[in-house]
Amino acid sequence: MRALCKALGTILFLSGLSFGTLADVVESEQALELKNRFRIDHMMDEVTLLVQREYGSAPVIVVRPDGSKWYPSRHPEDKVKWVDGVSGDIITIKNPTPGPWQLLGSVVEGSKIKFVSKLDIEVDPIPQPLFQGERIKVTAKLMGDEQRVRMPGLDYLVEWTARFVSHHKPGEENFAAGTFIVGSYKDNGEGLDERPDDGAFTGKINLNQAWGDYTYQVRARNNIFEREASQEFTLSQRPIEISVIKPEDPLEGRWKLNVIVNEEQLALADTHISLELVGPAGLQLPVSQNGVEAAESEVLLPMVSEFGSYRLKGEVASTTLNGREILLSVPEMFFNLVEPPDPPPTPEELAEMEAKRAALAEAKAKERALFWIILVNTLLLLLGTAGLIIWRKRQSLAANIAEAERKLAEQEQAAIEGEEIDMDEIDLNMPDEPTDSDEQQEK
Repeated sequence: MRALCKALGTILFLSGLSFGTLADVVESEQALELKNRFRIDHMMDEVTLLVQREYGSAPVIVVRPDGSKWYPSRHPEDKVKWVDGVSGDIITIKNPTPGPWQLLGSVVEGSKIKFVSKLDIEVDPIPQPLFQGERIKVTAKLMGDEQRVRMPGLDYLVEWTARFVSHHKPGEENFAAGTFIVGSYKDNGEGLDERPDDGAFTGKINLNQAWGDYTYQVRARNNIFEREASQEFTLSQRPIEISVIKPEDPLEGRWKLNVIVNEEQLALADTHISLELVGPAGLQLPVSQNGVEAAESEVLLPMVSEFGSYRLKGEVASTTLNGREILLSVPEMFFNLVEPPDPPPTPEELAEMEAKRAALAEAKAKERALFWIILVNTLLLLLGTAGLIIWRKRQSLAANIAEAERKLAEQEQAAIEGEEIDMDEIDLNMPDEPTDSDEQQEK
């Protein structure tokens, strides 16, 4: 591990009001403090300030001995590193100027200044054997002078990550897994973390990973420092296998679970199964088995009758042969209750169906024939009417032309015989079409 401070010390601001037993956490001599003032002597090459502020307040302002001020957004980048959160600041200063310093801001009333020589992390080891799908509680601590550092809001100022690094051993499931993040550590009082801001960061690790040999790496970092701890371990296969057994008659029989327990790793009598059967129409039924009598056994499922999909999910609680209590998640299982097809029709039903199909086909053929008959007759009627109208118009036109030619011939004959022709009496217009009354008179 790398030490955070190159020289003599680190200065920590911690809340005496929030932690009445602070002296049990960081045991060191207190320095003088008055209105957030403190003194740095000439022997310090580097100091780190952990400042606890009122939640949601602005970052503090650092006032140097000469009266100049540093801000989170304005300070010498080559000698100052600054991380600010919603409830505190972490400030590292290289080669600080000896003399009186001061902090301006909403520093928690009653804070004390303490000295420590180094900052490190302490991580709980991974238990062995460790199984796929297991839920474990592991903790890590930020240590100052080998004592746990506690400060409200520290969870916002330090980022913890947990990683698995595969050993790439041939034949193991994680051979090509590489390096990947599996969780983080939090001190927020949620999940498995017991109390917020107590300095114990609790890990939430996802163990639904490929089995094999790994290196477990835990890293705590921010812009000020970075620490890492590692451990080699083996992630073993689940020591219990559960599968669904389909009955010969799904409609009348009972579905079952086939349970296989590795008795070389687990105590059979302490192996308890707790599942939930989820089905159609909001079905939710518990499935439990307290203890198993043999390495391989069967568990009856509740009777199901609704057609559809069913899902089984839950956990197994057991005890390893070395006495460690474990809780394992069970991979989800599915099965379907399918409605059987209708039985094949009898010869009489087939004949009846064929007769219905023939009658339907005949009715459709009649409809098509009637449609075409009506369509053809309509077209013939329309064509006959149109032809009659055209013929009558042509007959009338021919009669008019003949009458005009007759009158013109009479006029030409009269002109030849020398008769004087009155041009006003010559009608060069086409004769009118005969009306129905004229035709009747002619007839």
